[in-house]
Amino acid sequence: MKLFDVYPLFDIEPVKAHGSYVWDKNGVKYLDLYGGHAVISIGHSHPHYVQKLNEQLNAIGFYSNSVKIKMQEELAEKLGELSGYPGYQLFLCNSGAEANENALKLASFHTGKKKVIAFGKSFHGRTSLAVASTDDAKIIAPVNETENVIFLPLNDEFAFEQAMNKDVCAVIVEGIQGFGGIHIPTNSFLQKLQSECEKFGALLILDEIQSGYGRSGKFFAHQYSNVQPDLITVAKGMGNGFPIAGVFIHPDVKAKHGMLGTTFGGSYLACAAGIAVLDVLKNESLIQNASEMGNYLLEELSKLPGITEVRGEGLMVGIELEFPCAQIRSELLFEHKIFTGSSSDKNTLRILPSLTIQKVELDQFLNAFKIVLSKQFVK
Repeated sequence: MKLFDVYPLFDIEPVKAHGSYVWDKNGVKYLDLYGGHAVISIGHSHPHYVQKLNEQLNAIGFYSNSVKIKMQEELAEKLGELSGYPGYQLFLCNSGAEANENALKLASFHTGKKKVIAFGKSFHGRTSLAVASTDDAKIIAPVNETENVIFLPLNDEFAFEQAMNKDVCAVIVEGIQGFGGIHIPTNSFLQKLQSECEKFGALLILDEIQSGYGRSGKFFAHQYSNVQPDLITVAKGMGNGFPIAGVFIHPDVKAKHGMLGTTFGGSYLACAAGIAVLDVLKNESLIQNASEMGNYLLEELSKLPGITEVRGEGLMVGIELEFPCAQIRSELLFEHKIFTGSSSDKNTLRILPSLTIQKVELDQFLNAFKIVLSKQFVK
């Protein structure tokens, strides 16, 4: 049997990883500034994380949600405390798409309505309603097409105010758009979304799947705006590579047995990974480090030629060039051994390192980036 060929792959096979570095099967060392789509939050193979998973696997690895799993309560308590949302409820699942799917479903259950407002350049996942709420026609199959989703320009308060009505059950927006090229909703725009949702009885969903878990320099990117969403979705950095995701749910949204469900969500191993990540984020002050290192990176990038704009908060950074970035990304990888990320904007490079990254490692990237950029001006 062959693998279904849907991924364009680099001819690199990592076999070992530690901190901000990975090694391929030939022993070549790479600086990882992408973290497998912003998943690696506390660094590869963090000893506390490895220990927690090993201990749990030796005890019990899995049972379904038909029994009491005390670790889920520990995870929820620690997550509520560190995130600043102790009064919310938590539903655990497996992936960002699943989290968004459940958040949208909850909004419809709670309001009894079915219209959704989403935004241009959004990415919310590849499952049924999540992909229908994603602004990328080429990944939406005919069976996913629906008239229930309205797309509007990000940060256009007037367009949003004109479109908002009593039939809308949910407004879904990323804390910072990731795949779309690191576009940040303004504080006033998020505040407008919240006020209009309150006015029309809709729920505000903040998709923090990529921008959450300290990546922005706050636990959630929307916390720069002082809004309090009804639903918040998390995944990626939540498990540092172990599949785990969740939905933060406002206390006004009431649960009913059978309303949502999952076979693997909130398993013992998933909770062990999630608890380990929160322990390390807190004990090693990684959210503060993300803010400090992000500020340094943004400041240094702003000094370089050939850059149209640098966007981001913390360690979620987009570098928009004056030309397509594919060649730049390839040279960084194959000549300088540095992983970076692309986006749906062909000119924008994404930088999404572990929150443990240090200045010396960022300088390694900056020096290589200067060399690669300089080639563009001597052709």
